[in-house]
Amino acid sequence: MIGVVDCNNFYASCERVFHPELRGQPVVVLSNNDGCVIARSAEAKDMGIKMGLPFYQVKNMMDEGLLHVFSSNYTLYGDMSRRVMAIVREMVPRMEVYSIDEAFLHFRGVKDVHQLGLEISERVELWTDIPVSVGISFNKTLAKLASKFAKKYRGYRGCCIIDTENKRMKALQLTKIDDVWGVGRRMRKRLNDKNVMTAYDFTLWSRQQVEHEFGIQGVRTWQELRGMECYDIEAAIAKKSITTSRSFKEAVADFDELNRYVADFAAHCAQKLRKEKGYASEVIVFIRTSIFRQDLPQYENAAKVMIDVPTSDVRELVNAASQGLNAIFRNGYGYKQAGVTVANIMNGVVATNMYDTVDREKQEHFLQTIDFIQAHYGYYSIKVALQGDCSGNMNRKYASPCYTTNLDDVIKVKIQ
Repeated sequence: MIGVVDCNNFYASCERVFHPELRGQPVVVLSNNDGCVIARSAEAKDMGIKMGLPFYQVKNMMDEGLLHVFSSNYTLYGDMSRRVMAIVREMVPRMEVYSIDEAFLHFRGVKDVHQLGLEISERVELWTDIPVSVGISFNKTLAKLASKFAKKYRGYRGCCIIDTENKRMKALQLTKIDDVWGVGRRMRKRLNDKNVMTAYDFTLWSRQQVEHEFGIQGVRTWQELRGMECYDIEAAIAKKSITTSRSFKEAVADFDELNRYVADFAAHCAQKLRKEKGYASEVIVFIRTSIFRQDLPQYENAAKVMIDVPTSDVRELVNAASQGLNAIFRNGYGYKQAGVTVANIMNGVVATNMYDTVDREKQEHFLQTIDFIQAHYGYYSIKVALQGDCSGNMNRKYASPCYTTNLDDVIKVKIQ
């Protein structure tokens, strides 16, 4: 049997951990620069607030006290995710982290999988205050369906198991095709056009019809809905690229200012790269003006810089990013977004070339020292001189503190 553990309304739930008075209250989390809604509590969904809704359309609800709003705090969410995953990892034989709020579980060798699912749901909420839903079934797709039922109906006590044909058939009949894992917008529309409204309707098709319409990927989804297993629990797959980008509150027209931000993006990529134990040989920089200000001059461009020896050295990556920006920057424009991607990532031992003048062993010791300092004293405790911090040029008016990662933000308790 395969399971999935899914954190309920994760970003909103993270905020509620430190604001328990908001339990049962409508909560939304906004995107970078407080642009639009990217997460909603169940109560906010019940109010009709849609994903992607611009903030200005719900601001009046906040002003009237009907809605609680938070700017996104990815540092907090990432740390809470690590805590949840660490708890679950200790309870199951094998686990695949699928996203920041979701992981697939393998129950091979477990005698009572339903009981373990209930224990996972209970322990995670008890130890982190993050509510989770556990779905268990014959494969990943059906487990995802089961988790939706666990989330929707309290009677499941946080864990729903689809382990018989009767349960599978009933679940398929109750599930809209839109809610099936692996069915995207285009596929859904084509299915709806052919009068396929539920997961059960889709399973009535023949394999030949599915393959003709949607190819092998569609066949796998169809097979899993019919009870077959097509997707095993996978080992962690190394990333092929890492991107850090931001939209700015105020347009940036000065090269030096933009260069500082781009350097910071490259440094963040370097930090993520080292956590993945990877080395990159390509750095891509992009910049663009605001598409919403057609009354102003428009410009966007990107540049790729190749590095002779794949590296995770923040100094080399920052230098390459600065070269890329210098190649595409044009005066006379106000840039609203910029970003850096490190790509062509390799893992393991990287071969140098005969022209390499860098002592790679000495470099690695130096980078390990940087990692240690940043881990113990904070990200900006040591940095490349060129690095800036664009957080001051971002709308994060409603951001909560980093309660779990910044000592200055730790909640203080007074005992009288």
